[in-house]
Amino acid sequence: MKKIVTIVGARPQFVKAAVLSRLIRSQDWNDKFQEVLIHTGQHYDHGMSDIFFEEMEIPKPDYNLNIGSGTHGKMTGEMLIKIEELLLKEQPDFVLVYGDTNSTLAGALAAAKLHIPLAHVEAGLRSFWKKMPEEQNRICTDHLSDFLFCPTTTAISNLENEGVTKGIFNVGDIMYDAYLYYSQKLGNNKKALFEKIKDSNNINYLKKDEYYLLTIHRAENTDDPEKLTNIVNALNAVEIPAIYPAHPRTRKQLQKFGLALKPHIHIIEPVGYFEMITLQAYCKFIVTDSGGLQKEAFFAKKPCVTLREQTEWVETVKSGWNHLVGTNQEKIINTLNNINSSEKEYLSYYGNGKAGVKMLRELSKI
Repeated sequence: MKKIVTIVGARPQFVKAAVLSRLIRSQDWNDKFQEVLIHTGQHYDHGMSDIFFEEMEIPKPDYNLNIGSGTHGKMTGEMLIKIEELLLKEQPDFVLVYGDTNSTLAGALAAAKLHIPLAHVEAGLRSFWKKMPEEQNRICTDHLSDFLFCPTTTAISNLENEGVTKGIFNVGDIMYDAYLYYSQKLGNNKKALFEKIKDSNNINYLKKDEYYLLTIHRAENTDDPEKLTNIVNALNAVEIPAIYPAHPRTRKQLQKFGLALKPHIHIIEPVGYFEMITLQAYCKFIVTDSGGLQKEAFFAKKPCVTLREQTEWVETVKSGWNHLVGTNQEKIINTLNNINSSEKEYLSYYGNGKAGVKMLRELSKI
């Protein structure tokens, strides 16, 4: 039996880890793998962390490092020290990391320096903007990894262009696995959950396809007063109702810069995964600066307006489902006022929903 240490720390990683953790413990795989789950604590409050473990039935972490927030160097350094200690204690056969967070980089560095084989889920993604911390993290992690599990053919091409040619596997997108599995599990309960969300937030007047779903959390937007002001002014100018599950840090930044969203943008507390896919299913379109939500919008066949200049998910843009508008106020307003929610060509860029199985098959060969 092979021991896998899985390292997670942020909401998108909880969603992805739910797929593999469930498979590892299933009858098909529980005699081949043992998982030790490390939660760094990068997202640490209930709305951003605990609720995902509860509703997605992710096993309770074997270790919670409780690192919390801080500068990139402080967070990554503290994670590296503690993860290294645990890897020396657990002596795993593999270390598994997801995506592009500081938790991912710390896990990759700790594994590489201890010569433990490293598997990177979502390898090969590039925005080609190296000032973005996530871009730095994913490049370093890819070049340290022994197993590079790519979600798309574009990701494979990116790696090959950087001279990375070994240990590459096109498995599809594990978030698509999660979206299909949990959407089916939620099933007809979406309507009741939608009504519950509206009732608990006093927004009962909103109906299906009458609002857009909004998220803003990326530091490049929220730490820049000019960019955040442009975004807020643009959203305030377009009187389409919105539901905005607000990241705690973004709330603080809005207050810090003296910015306020108008009443047609309904700010609610962060929501769990089931609530999020319900809000996606019932919205007209999505406005976000998130990476993962761009894909979830595509999975839900909802137009997406992305408040960034670049994206890793180029397929969503090429297909016409995703619109990159940056933080240009006029561009945001024009795009929101003219968003086309009609049916577009929908191609399966992200696999067949079996990415998790394909990964475990490759790891079981060693």
